[in-house]
Amino acid sequence: MSIHQVLENYWGYSTFRPLQEDIVLSVIQGKDTLALLPTGGGKSICFQVPGMYLDGLCLVVSPLIALMKDQVANLQSKGIAAQAIYAGLSQPEIQLILNNCVHGGVKFLYLSPERLGSDLLRSQLLQMKICLLAIDEAHCISQWGYDFRPEYRQIKEIRELFPKVSVLALTASATASVVEDIQEQLGFKTKLAFRKSFERLNLHYIVRHHENKLEKMLNAFQMMKGSGLVYVRNRKLAEEIADYLVQNGLNASFYHAGLKPEERQTRQENWINSKTRIMVCTNAFGMGIDKPDCRLVVHYQIPDCLEAYYQEAGRAGRNGNAAFCLLLYHASDAHILRAKLAKQFPEPEVLSAVYNHLGSYFQVAVGQSLEQDFVFDLQAFAAHTKLNMLLVHNAIKLLSQLDLLQVNEGLSLISRIKLNMGGNELYHFQKSHVLYADILQILLRNYGGIFDYYVSIGEGNLAMQLNISEAELIFKLNKLMELGILDYIPQNNQATLRFIGPRLSEKYLPVNAPYLKFRKKMEEDKLEAMINYAANDKLCRSRVLLKYFDELDTYDCGVCDICKEKMGKFWTEEKLQQLSEQLRNIDWTKGYTIKELSLLIKTYRDAELATACRILLDKGILQLNSQQQIVWTKKGG
Repeated sequence: MSIHQVLENYWGYSTFRPLQEDIVLSVIQGKDTLALLPTGGGKSICFQVPGMYLDGLCLVVSPLIALMKDQVANLQSKGIAAQAIYAGLSQPEIQLILNNCVHGGVKFLYLSPERLGSDLLRSQLLQMKICLLAIDEAHCISQWGYDFRPEYRQIKEIRELFPKVSVLALTASATASVVEDIQEQLGFKTKLAFRKSFERLNLHYIVRHHENKLEKMLNAFQMMKGSGLVYVRNRKLAEEIADYLVQNGLNASFYHAGLKPEERQTRQENWINSKTRIMVCTNAFGMGIDKPDCRLVVHYQIPDCLEAYYQEAGRAGRNGNAAFCLLLYHASDAHILRAKLAKQFPEPEVLSAVYNHLGSYFQVAVGQSLEQDFVFDLQAFAAHTKLNMLLVHNAIKLLSQLDLLQVNEGLSLISRIKLNMGGNELYHFQKSHVLYADILQILLRNYGGIFDYYVSIGEGNLAMQLNISEAELIFKLNKLMELGILDYIPQNNQATLRFIGPRLSEKYLPVNAPYLKFRKKMEEDKLEAMINYAANDKLCRSRVLLKYFDELDTYDCGVCDICKEKMGKFWTEEKLQQLSEQLRNIDWTKGYTIKELSLLIKTYRDAELATACRILLDKGILQLNSQQQIVWTKKGG
């Protein structure tokens, strides 16, 4: 089966998107490859197609539990054997998945980076036939990256176990220094990076400086049809803004990590299926979510960096139609973010104190080494130690970057069940235990693979089907577990913390002050770039973004708020009509980039033509195809 047959048989596409085929061919030829594809650029296809094409198991490292679960569910829906291991699964669950991988029953194994240090995992991996190592969100491995995670550094050790297996690293946003560092950290045999332009022709980047952000946001959604997102920085604000939109007659809801997993899943699906028009959310929402017709993304508050802004804003207009990215900004925002950043880097003595308190709190003696996850309640710990909660949170984050702690925050794992008894035995059990027959029948009817894997369940939904209370259902499930009929693992929504290596004496704690200073300076530079983007009133917003990602040969976009102010008067309706006549006479049997069109239409300067093309895209006379090329439409005549 060729890669094109794999693509069509499993994903239903007859052609690859730009760069996808080059990346897939590079991987199956055994080359270490870095793929930089913007949000919505189809990164998963780049490792899933070669994973199906090559003989063996594709190992995927991803830091996002929700995204892993979504991709596994998507692969399973296509009949592809896929599983995921992440912090919070029970030992029997992990062992069952690993056994299936060793015996060839799994094609894709997703791992969270925290699992890579496990000796059990490494010994089991050596027994597997690995064909490809895929690293998603690869910028996390670079100390220059905006979301550096020290546990990613263990990937290099994993790849040393499989020297003949090629590596595919994927990221949606990375500067030149991050691109270089990713390849160094992953030990690329030969440096090779495929990079798609970060330019999004159909996006209008707009910044509004305004005292009343609520009013501006409401006006934007009242003027615009279609679905949208509003990004905020905290849970309370997400709920308040959603309530404000509803009170003003708009169909809105909110989403954040504090919701129960079932509720999060329901709200996500309601937005994707357009049952909810506007989702007000924290950055917990959006990773891996593809809603092509999202028309407006509003940032009610500015993010910490342009990488995060680009990814979140990029969730608009994935179908190629005109879409808008609105950033609401006030000068006080910069002051608040700078003050917040200053608190993110506690002094070395504070780090030592927090580390020491953690050891005492969990009764881990100096020198003691425990491979144990402790349930960690930040609020309870801060109250017990009489330390500021924000200070503790930031200190623990830095201690994890220094490889002294491993923290898994808000696991939000849905309850899971696996049947331990075979079909015939289960039939006889139901005959003799009528009290439990209805539960077992519904489990068998609702969940395929329940004999082979742990499947996620929702107690509330099951109780409703059985017409009993949730408490009664849970009682019966626990009883069935006592009888050995099934394994029942209730939902876990708690953070966990683990000491890496033996607990160290406060006196000898290796707090790397120069490193912390370096990290702080990096975060300050990223924040200032974000603030400068928002405060800028002279330069094309698209060009500012592209320059940040090291794309220098670009034109003014013509449709951002800055460009419309500068160039809008140039393109009168008469001039646009004249250009349309010229464009109509071009051979449109293929699509063009703006640079290719500028070679055919020489009446205008390149920047002027670029602006006009974007205006004609908005009018529907021109359109973007799946390759992000410009094509003529029927509306154009």
